[in-house]
Amino acid sequence: MTVLVTGAASDSHTWNLMFLQLFVEEQGHRVVNLGPCVPPTLLADSCRTVEPDLVVLSSVNGHGYPDGLRAVTQLRDQLRSAAPPVVIGGKLGVTGRLAAEQVHRLLTAGFAAVFDGGDLDSFRGLLHRLAAGVAATVPATPRVDAIRAGLR
Repeated sequence: MTVLVTGAASDSHTWNLMFLQLFVEEQGHRVVNLGPCVPPTLLADSCRTVEPDLVVLSSVNGHGYPDGLRAVTQLRDQLRSAAPPVVIGGKLGVTGRLAAEQVHRLLTAGFAAVFDGGDLDSFRGLLHRLAAGVAATVPATPRVDAIRAGLR
């Protein structure tokens, strides 16, 4: 399975991306790491080139919520049905964890899962389910009952 790891457009942090790359590789998957400060257009172009099985958007600076909304909306608009499942995680809000309405908005916009604050066990489980071919667990289109990791 190929996983594309990327930072949010306004997030210049790199250690989180290196950690994610190593973590995903330890799970047995190939990783393409786009690095930090990736604008939505570059993300969409990279998805066309790489054709990943999963896109992981990471944020450390707390602006993951607005950056993520822009990124997933543009990705869905540009790639339509060819868009891979996209998940987001890390520090998504500047004041702490997101409100349930914000998580719902991310899911409705097109994220298959939201890992607010990071939940590696749930993320690992998602990787294993995807690798096993259980695509229904992580839909390519928004679904209200999508995985809500990190909201327990």
